[in-house]
Amino acid sequence: MTQALKILLIDDEIDFVETTGKRLARRGYLAKTALTCAEGLTIIASGWPEVVVLDVMLPDRDGMDCLREIKEKWPTLPVIMLTGHASMESGLHGLECGASDYCLKPIDLETLVEKIAIAHRESRAAGA
Repeated sequence: MTQALKILLIDDEIDFVETTGKRLARRGYLAKTALTCAEGLTIIASGWPEVVVLDVMLPDRDGMDCLREIKEKWPTLPVIMLTGHASMESGLHGLECGASDYCLKPIDLETLVEKIAIAHRESRAAGA
């Protein structure tokens, strides 16, 4: 039996992280949530997540700044960026900064699960 994938959701929308975390858990994933970049970085520093789902708009820091710090400290950790504010420019910028993928909210859970699986598989293939 394979071990459940550990996912960290960093988003300031409480309803989104609670609902998505519960729905991921029902599918056999282990999900933790953080409402700020600082809280998320603490969880990442503990070595817990295997994939991060990160919102672009956070109350304590810009999501792109948070992404840059994650990639500086943990370059192989896959990060999927989420935003409710559609912008091709910010999506491309996120990918340039090392995001594995970029998605618009609201996102269908099946689509998110697929993107998480792909990001994790690609990071493992790259030797993470």
